[in-house]
Amino acid sequence: MDTLTPGRRWAALLALSLGGFGLGLTEFSAMGLLPEMARDLLPAEYAVAPADAVAEAGWMITIYALGVVAGAPTIAALTARLPRKKLVLGLLGLFLVGTVLSVAAPTFELVLAGRFVGALAHGAYFGAAAILAGRILGPGNQGKGFAIVLGGLTASNLLGVPLITSLGQGHGWRTAYLVVSLVFALSLLAVLATVPTVAAAPGGSPRAELRAFRSPRVWLASAVVAVGTAGFFAVTSYIAPLTTQVTGLPDSAVPYVMALMGLGMTVGIAVGGAAADRDLRKTVRYGFVAVVAAVVVFGFAAAHPAALFPAAFLVGVTSAFIGPALQSHLIESAPGTQLMGAAVNQSAANVANSLGAALGGAAIAAGWGYVSPVWIGAVLAAAGLLLAVRSLRPAPAPAPAAEPVLV
Repeated sequence: MDTLTPGRRWAALLALSLGGFGLGLTEFSAMGLLPEMARDLLPAEYAVAPADAVAEAGWMITIYALGVVAGAPTIAALTARLPRKKLVLGLLGLFLVGTVLSVAAPTFELVLAGRFVGALAHGAYFGAAAILAGRILGPGNQGKGFAIVLGGLTASNLLGVPLITSLGQGHGWRTAYLVVSLVFALSLLAVLATVPTVAAAPGGSPRAELRAFRSPRVWLASAVVAVGTAGFFAVTSYIAPLTTQVTGLPDSAVPYVMALMGLGMTVGIAVGGAAADRDLRKTVRYGFVAVVAAVVVFGFAAAHPAALFPAAFLVGVTSAFIGPALQSHLIESAPGTQLMGAAVNQSAANVANSLGAALGGAAIAAGWGYVSPVWIGAVLAAAGLLLAVRSLRPAPAPAPAAEPVLV
């Protein structure tokens, strides 16, 4: 690390964050463009029952989440001996291929396949890039390192997702995702040029990484993420139809609602990284309480245009605030297998994505209305709090793991 100049260090961190920015675009833009995707890919269903077609298009979110769940631990295990920079570059290349396949695919099923391919790299990227950022920053900064990488994702919600959503509404979702593929290409080049080489962890192997799954603490920490953060995805997955059908605002208002939520996420992640390094357990406990409160407020605000925007900001702040702490908790729960712990966090988060989107879609399809996913989200976040109370009980301190070497 001492061989890096301050300028090179920050350029490398920004390059890793740019990858997170691209991930945010590919994951969250689908939420704002579900009606356009349904109209384009499911025209017969949309003509008969738009709400049912939008609910079916929710599989764009669910299948992406399932790809993350499948890919994160698999790639973490198979690449245990691969230098971290090479791993990050390979994952960015997979994102690029998957996004281009989605843009070119002519049918709903093939678009789903392209989404799944790109999603395979998602969890492993956040794990590897967050560990890289932590090494670049130095010991004791794992929470800040994750916050920097995840900060790219939250910044995408503030800046990129609203712009991509507007572009997709005006020129088609395929044009919007072509721009997303260009972001991945730029990120790949930036990482290649600026990020230092980092060796794999000494003694790393697929068998060593898979040892993480023997620990009940890993499974419990994963459940906290999978259940607790599903509340956020239940709210956000159907934010576009909620804004237009419940709040009564035009389609053009959807990007602004998402921008306010993205601004909240940017604020939350910036504060949450430092809070996680200072006191991880308090950050998780109080963070979940705040999420439950924010989601309930959002549910009551949904019918009022003036209240919807600040409520969306509040949901973004609270949900992002606990992100670095949950990541650090899973890494802490998997001593000696940091890449697997970080990747499993993303798998769990996308179980949450899939769970939130699926339960929200089922509630809408059952005729409960576009606000029903919000109340489901509040229940899920409360369940996450209860699991966190059990998961955060202190465990015996593990032996310190060897640090990979920066070259």
